[in-house]
Amino acid sequence: MKSIILVAPPAAGKGTQSSLLCEKYGLTHISTGDLIREAIRKNDEMSDYLKTQIEAGKFVSDDIILKLLGNRLNEIQHGTGYILDGFPRNVNQAISYDHMLEEMGEKISCVIYLSISKEEAEKRIVGRISCPNCGRVYNELIQENKPKFANTCDDCNVALQRRSDDNAETFAVRFQTYLEETAPLIDYYKKQNVLYEVDSTLPTDQVFATIESIVNQI
Repeated sequence: MKSIILVAPPAAGKGTQSSLLCEKYGLTHISTGDLIREAIRKNDEMSDYLKTQIEAGKFVSDDIILKLLGNRLNEIQHGTGYILDGFPRNVNQAISYDHMLEEMGEKISCVIYLSISKEEAEKRIVGRISCPNCGRVYNELIQENKPKFANTCDDCNVALQRRSDDNAETFAVRFQTYLEETAPLIDYYKKQNVLYEVDSTLPTDQVFATIESIVNQI
């Protein structure tokens, strides 16, 4: 069973590549956020704890996340494989995840690091605008992604909108959090010889073609 982790800074295209991989290889997309929401809907003792944590704005403990993740992996153990989204977020979580896989007799197939400079990532975030009607995404700071007419959807001819959190200040906080928490995973997995770096500044189809060549080897 293929097990793939994507490590990426904000705006590197992790969501897009995850979707393409799931479609191509029939992989299960596992999001820790989705696992928590599903557990809350069960209305049991665990859901009460999770509701309290979320409502208080606190992080759910690693032990709980690992338990939810382990349950999901047992459910899909005879499937093609899975992609982890949002986990591990730091080295401590990665170590715990390794121990869990070892107990299950499983191991990580590969970790794909989508590399992008801070400057390029910021352009993708700050310049991002989208159509409220069809959802098409544009970028006013990247020439090939600009709409034909300023602030107007090419397809719907309606005014484009910007998300309130797509600004330089919010991006700076998100990127700093990534550097402090998630970036150390790169060295951690490199030492395990399971890390593959992919240049995410290339066009989406080229990025995916590179990832395909990696996945086809495992």
